[in-house]
Amino acid sequence: MSKDLVVILTALNLEYQAVRGKLAGPRSHLHERGTRFEVGTVQGTSCRVALGLTSKGNHSAAVIAERAIQEFSPAAVLFVGVAGALWDTARLGDVVMATHVYAYHGGTSEDDGLKARPRVWEAAHGISQLGSHLARVNDWADETPARGRTPQVRFGAIAAGEIVQNSKISAEARWIRQHYNDALAIEMEAAGVAQAGHLNGAPVAIIRGISDRADGTKSSAKDRDWQPRAAANAAAFATRLAVELVSEQEQMAMSQADRAQTSDRRTAGVSNTANGSTVGIMAGSVKESSVYVHGAPRTTGPVDLVTELEGVREHLNRLHAEGAIDDDTNCEARTELDAARLAAQENTPGSSRAATMALKRLRGLIADFPELVARLAPLVVAAGDLS
Repeated sequence: MSKDLVVILTALNLEYQAVRGKLAGPRSHLHERGTRFEVGTVQGTSCRVALGLTSKGNHSAAVIAERAIQEFSPAAVLFVGVAGALWDTARLGDVVMATHVYAYHGGTSEDDGLKARPRVWEAAHGISQLGSHLARVNDWADETPARGRTPQVRFGAIAAGEIVQNSKISAEARWIRQHYNDALAIEMEAAGVAQAGHLNGAPVAIIRGISDRADGTKSSAKDRDWQPRAAANAAAFATRLAVELVSEQEQMAMSQADRAQTSDRRTAGVSNTANGSTVGIMAGSVKESSVYVHGAPRTTGPVDLVTELEGVREHLNRLHAEGAIDDDTNCEARTELDAARLAAQENTPGSSRAATMALKRLRGLIADFPELVARLAPLVVAAGDLS
């Protein structure tokens, strides 16, 4: 799993551009079957985003979501865009994050009417909890135009079907509001993405900005005014959610690395199995010392960042040669290493931030290797001390 990468998918170009505007340095990534993604970082962060366009409908969304999950092994998949509100709970411009998704076109037709038989997918617990936290903090929105109010985040069900809903009085509109009266919004892709995430074990979040009321006014001038605003609000919340998701993954990786280091230190204090000797250390304090375990020196003195980065490169090359790291990850990791090394060598104003960001991105790429993550930890600190 790529702990520093989140996939964001949209159905419309308007929604795609709203997310793309949040990314720095987007680069084209072509799937072998022709699907085109763009991979960039959320501006001012180390969070990578793979952005893709699905077009309308649950079926297309499911296929592209499946393809994105297989291609990137992301920390999560976010589907972002606009939707129609079914009730007045969500106002125009608000953002709805799905607690669960109804595929409402499931049913059975009987003599006494159409009976609902939906499929339902619940949002991943961790993502729901994080979304609720961000809503409480409420600092995710871009500057609100003078004519508008601050958008709010609503949590509830989203209904996903196969046709555009734009009526309050049609037979289907009445049926939906009768059988899915807890749904806050209605759209056409969430069920497909939720199914793809379910089959692949990938956490999914559906994030929709309310652009209309699905009540017959969808094609009005008012709707055309609200669509870009709703898309921008959904993109703002989704990218903030992506950044926090990646941050959590990095913290978990660091915690695992710390536990691994603690375990190594305990093992080293009992015996060195490489030469059969027993090692014991008992002292009030130990300064400027080196302890060698299994031939790997760990120093407590000042860090020579450039030299240590070369050691990380050798470690990375070894893992790649063993087949533990794939070619793409190795290439991206080497790029970040080169960027960090260049910043460390220049040691000019701005070098600290450049080196730190590169090392954090590198840490996300190799998060599945606790020993290498642990080796990076003091280097991130050292990078922060550059001029």
